Amino acid sequence: MAGIPLDQVRIFASPFSRTLETAKVVADSMGVLMNAKPTIKFLEELRERYFGPPLELQSHEHYPEIWAIDAIDPLVGPDGGESVADVAIRVSEAIMQMESEVQGCGVLVVSHGDTLQILQTVTYAALATMSSAGDGTLASLFADAITRPVLSRHREYSLLTGELRRLAEPVKDI
Repeated sequence: MAGIPLDQVRIFASPFSRTLETAKVVADSMGVLMNAKPTIKFLEELRERYFGPPLELQSHEHYPEIWAIDAIDPLVGPDGGESVADVAIRVSEAIMQMESEVQGCGVLVVSHGDTLQILQTVTYAALATMSSAGDGTLASLFADAITRPVLSRHREYSLLTGELRRLAEPVKDI
């Protein structure tokens, strides 16, 4: 976010307490004044991926099983949980909302690993087809990107805990 005036930074976050903590740490490190104006907006669409009742509040050791299923068919979720496609649709809605609310601002999205990886995967695919897809609107670009071949690759964008990454610059070809 170098070069963006601090009063032009908007932070969108998952409503979970751990993302609020992360958003505050990042805002403080950037010098964004939390009291000057509301700079963090919570979006339910940025919440953690729901892995279903059997895995609710379980350790991360089960994630590799879920990711193996995701690679085979990202349209099928774990027992009672969200599929990659479900999350992709949800985060696409968040992007549409952010775009409608902020123009000419730097945007920081604070969320969770799977949610952000899926967002990044769909964003890269949308950007890759920007000149040839649909009617050229952001909504159509994202809708066109939500496909099995694209979504099954979301683990290629795995994140470290607390990692900051630019969303608009792809690190791999889609």
